[in-house]
Amino acid sequence: MNAPEPDETAAGAREDNALKAQLIGKIGRLMKERGLKQVEAAGLLGVKQPDVSKMLRGDLRQFSVERLLRFLVALGQDVEIVVKPPSGAEAPALRVARL
Repeated sequence: MNAPEPDETAAGAREDNALKAQLIGKIGRLMKERGLKQVEAAGLLGVKQPDVSKMLRGDLRQFSVERLLRFLVALGQDVEIVVKPPSGAEAPALRVARL
């Protein structure tokens, strides 16, 4: 098995960060809709308030996609992962659907 090329690794990291940003955006919207303060959200998510602050400011390093999905579940969301072929002219991508 060959090691990934540097361009592939960088592209994967960009795609991962874009997905994390979408998930964090959803978490932020849920907090706003519910009127949750950062300290209240931290209690629900099982983290400290400074971690919530870092997340909402876009510090993606300490938050994996899996961890962010678990945060959404902790906020009462049903998380479903769907794998399907792209439709029409869409390029294959990772994205968060807004339902």
